[in-house]
Amino acid sequence: MTTFTVINRSGELGKLKKAYKKQKTKIPSWLTKDKKILAIWDDHDYGKNDGGGNYKNKEEAQTLFLDFWKIPKQDPRRARKGIYFEDTQIIEGKSVQIIGLDTRYFRAKLKGRKNGYLPNNDPLASVLGTEQWKWLDETLENSKADIVIILSSIQILATNHPYEKWSNFTADRKKLLKRLDDVLKTKTVVLISGDRHRAGLYQKGSLIEITASALNKGSSRPTETDPLLIGVTYPEINFGILDIQPSKNIITLSINNKYGIELESKVIDL
Repeated sequence: MTTFTVINRSGELGKLKKAYKKQKTKIPSWLTKDKKILAIWDDHDYGKNDGGGNYKNKEEAQTLFLDFWKIPKQDPRRARKGIYFEDTQIIEGKSVQIIGLDTRYFRAKLKGRKNGYLPNNDPLASVLGTEQWKWLDETLENSKADIVIILSSIQILATNHPYEKWSNFTADRKKLLKRLDDVLKTKTVVLISGDRHRAGLYQKGSLIEITASALNKGSSRPTETDPLLIGVTYPEINFGILDIQPSKNIITLSINNKYGIELESKVIDL
């Protein structure tokens, strides 16, 4: 997931273009050399703070995003709306499928006010939209993977805080969790999210989510709790690690501070 310091409330793309240009000079070579980067966007690299499907410049913002990450011309994201994708890799003989969701391009309007969003119980109010939901259903239905990793820029499991999250759209969250429960019958599923400028681990049944953000700015809100939270949240600058070790039949999720010191971890048995 990308991280920008620009907060664009107007939705005009001038600041975003400058941010992308600056970001090119800030990414260290060790992060990109000989590595495959799988990126999804959140609001500040989408182009509008807390922006959703009604953002007027989303088509141009998509082009900026794809160009920045050097997405090939033949990639499906170049020909369709939204930046959702899937990528499958083999790790120690296990098939690992990464599914990146676009929680911006099709998202319905938020209910309530900024920093005080309310649940939208309209069954038609969606995070993913019809087209992306069809793609996700087909992708999961046809998946041959042993492990499925879901990337979502906003948190899926958390419910308590008043900011952006899947639980602002009750029907879509319920639909996603039911779909993932079905997948969990035959596969290991891990959720990865960001957005919050804090980190935490969450669990609902066999479903685990790691939230890690951000590398550039921590949260000014010192404490936060949630019914599905494991331990505490960490408002300091942080990053997350997903260590997949099929030879040991485990996946380790860890939250680390900017010095690389582990703050919290969770082991999932394969």
